[in-house]
Amino acid sequence: MEEWIGQQWHRLAVRAARTEHPHAAVLLSEVERPVGLLFRAGGGPAAVRPGPGAARAVGGPRGWWQRVAGTGTQAALAQREHGHFSLPPRLAVFEQAALNRLLYLWLAALGAVWDEAVDTAAPAPDWIATNRQAGRLALQRFPGLAEACAGLVAAQLALRPALDCLRGEARHAEARVQQALRDLGLEAQALVAPTDRAQAAVAPTPEASHDPAPPVLPAQVSPVWLWLAPPLAEAAPGPGVPDDEAAPAPSAAHPPAANDRTRRRARRIDDRSDKAGLMMFFRAESLLSWGEFVKVHRAHDDDPDSDAARVADDLEELAIAQGGQSLAARVRFDLDLPSAAADDRPLGPGEPQPEWDWRRQRLLPDHCAVQRLQAASAPPFDPPAALRATARRVRRRLECLRAAPAWQRGLPQGEALDLDAWVRHRSACAGPAGQAMAGRDPRVFAQRVRAERSLATLLLADLSQSTDAHVWTAPGRTGAGSQRVIDVIRDALYVFGEALAPTGDAFEMLGFSSVRRQHVRVHELKAFDDPWNLAARARVGAIKPGYYTRMGAAVRHATARLSARPERQRLLLLLTDGKPNDLDHYEGRHGLEDTRHAVQAARRAGLTPFCLTIDEDAHDYLPYLFGQHGYCRVHQPAQLVQRLSQAYAALTRTV
Repeated sequence: MEEWIGQQWHRLAVRAARTEHPHAAVLLSEVERPVGLLFRAGGGPAAVRPGPGAARAVGGPRGWWQRVAGTGTQAALAQREHGHFSLPPRLAVFEQAALNRLLYLWLAALGAVWDEAVDTAAPAPDWIATNRQAGRLALQRFPGLAEACAGLVAAQLALRPALDCLRGEARHAEARVQQALRDLGLEAQALVAPTDRAQAAVAPTPEASHDPAPPVLPAQVSPVWLWLAPPLAEAAPGPGVPDDEAAPAPSAAHPPAANDRTRRRARRIDDRSDKAGLMMFFRAESLLSWGEFVKVHRAHDDDPDSDAARVADDLEELAIAQGGQSLAARVRFDLDLPSAAADDRPLGPGEPQPEWDWRRQRLLPDHCAVQRLQAASAPPFDPPAALRATARRVRRRLECLRAAPAWQRGLPQGEALDLDAWVRHRSACAGPAGQAMAGRDPRVFAQRVRAERSLATLLLADLSQSTDAHVWTAPGRTGAGSQRVIDVIRDALYVFGEALAPTGDAFEMLGFSSVRRQHVRVHELKAFDDPWNLAARARVGAIKPGYYTRMGAAVRHATARLSARPERQRLLLLLTDGKPNDLDHYEGRHGLEDTRHAVQAARRAGLTPFCLTIDEDAHDYLPYLFGQHGYCRVHQPAQLVQRLSQAYAALTRTV
């Protein structure tokens, strides 16, 4: 009975303390596409993708019901960092859903100009000055958002606490915030209905950089939803927010899905719980530390913990320690590394490879080491009958493609008009040198001729530990059921080899994985000079997943090997299932920028890189790495073989 009464009282208190408007809530997933488009159009970095952020501690005055319910101490705020742009997963700040939707767009505009605002705000800008400058730049770059900005400012000012209810530093901080918001509203109104009076009112003033008052921290005021919050390292806990009043995040009532993309702040610590086993702690001094770090040994550590996601949402920063116990139920991003005894062979110094440092914008020479591995012997690979039949169909298709004549373009006469050449010719005639071009015979025709193919292909397969995961093929399709990614890649490699071997085109197969920068493992499955025989098939059949995906070093190694070929056209095909990643900070934007630099270097070397992936989020980052037409997303794993043959046929059609 007491527990039931407590639950009802807690529900009543939380409902009475609620300041948001659930009926007008807008989810980030509903506006993710327009937000991303606006962020890119405003000049936001192509490698930075807007995504949901975790809740963080906030300050400001709280009502009586909020103090009783323990709410109002955390909120998910927009934040722009070097490699990430975090947005609230859900906005229900205003009573109208249209305003909440416009708020997402305004935050996207601020995020697009944030780097420029940080550089130009002031010699030593504070949080308010940076957001004021970002607001000015956003209005200059997106004048169509002026009316929406004016409405958002008016709605935000209506939610701010009254200055008469505040005292001391809290009153001064809130007054500066409200004045900055009014200035932003006046600038927006001047763009909507420009007048001389409004122009004079919104003229830039130098008080932001010469204000003798101390800077205002975000934790000193209630959340300003129209602004971006600084990184947590720059924020300090404000007055009146004790540490023992931590409350569940607003999303605690809605547990995240299995595929939770929320970005959480973390740091590494040392596990010192077993360092002083004979020392007794004084209970009164250790209550808070025991509450923050408790190492529990239980008999069912492997059972799923249904509250793990809620606990992660409650913490502003996750502390990751390397302990003696493997708690798979709590940490789902386990390493899954095989033991040293299961490795292929002891690793040597390797072949040095550079790596791109996007922060310093320079190439680090000899930063990585590529280890070339080859299985001495492997058991024979006996593919199923259905896979052999697929290989025969693909082989016949590629043989027909090889026998077909190719188009020779740029001719003064021919059997067909080359529309691209005609458009270029007409554009040149309309330019300053148009009269000189008009007197020449335009080379805008194409002719089908029989020519010898000059083609070399290198197939680079991702063999990281993530390929050991199972993927589901929808019923009613070929290969319906659960399959491992590594098995799908193995089938694609086998069909590719069986189809290309009779054509006579040179091809090579490599697999790659990595464990930090000094151990980028490249498995030689079939070299250019090796025949496609039983040994090569056995090496393909023996591939296994392991370790991580340092994609940039693998692409550079493949580029060097493919560039040494004398063929006229050289294809670099990449099979993968996810983003580049590794243990030593090769994550997020660092891995993306390094891979993009490696792909661009391959294009400058005269190669044609192309990526095939089964990653559901491929559209978020592969266009930045390979271009809009440089990749293919395979929706069903069983279609990888078909998509690979189609991509190969399309890329070699003009050879």
